[in-house]
Amino acid sequence: MDSNFFYLSNVTDQELFFLKEITKNMNEEQRKTFSVIYDGKRRDPQHLLLFTLLGFFGAAGIQRFLTNQIALGILYFFTVGLCFIGTIVDLINYKSMANEYNYKMAMESARILSLG
Repeated sequence: MDSNFFYLSNVTDQELFFLKEITKNMNEEQRKTFSVIYDGKRRDPQHLLLFTLLGFFGAAGIQRFLTNQIALGILYFFTVGLCFIGTIVDLINYKSMANEYNYKMAMESARILSLG
């Protein structure tokens, strides 16, 4: 079952767990299709970390835009990452931000697969 997800870069244990749970009742063909859909939607935790670090150099909030938190992204942008405090918090929590976003995208990918 893991073979469909081995290629995901920087996959976390938590992400692998929920991917196994979501795909446990799928046949091999459905898992492959799910994997293709999900790969196009997921965010690599390391990329979120890099974009969060950019917040210290004037581009605050990019990580929030990437996780579809547009209002927070705009707020971070105009407040310089809430005076860097929000950026520091995001720096600490980047993996959980990625997991939360990726979980939503996995659920959305499963819904898309069930419609098809």
